[in-house]
Amino acid sequence: MEQDLNRDSLDYLYESILTLKTPGECAAFLSDLCTVQELKAISQRMQVAKMLSDRVIYDEIRAQTGASTATISRVNRCLLYGSNGYKTVLERLEG
Repeated sequence: MEQDLNRDSLDYLYESILTLKTPGECAAFLSDLCTVQELKAISQRMQVAKMLSDRVIYDEIRAQTGASTATISRVNRCLLYGSNGYKTVLERLEG
């Protein structure tokens, strides 16, 4: 996906996110930046990632989150073969 986007724009977004200091600031920024549907999709993916890392089965994840099997599979592929973004965040949240 990143290859389709302007590198400078992505870097500016990443730097913007890194300036946030509190959950409230993060909520305000994401609320301005994303649509309600985008926020729902992002938060759903995080729930799915957490549940997959806790070894919850697909059927249970689908039942609890409403995520499609395609979304669950995509998140699982990222956990197994991705850039370790989910793993980094999940480890930090647990630690």
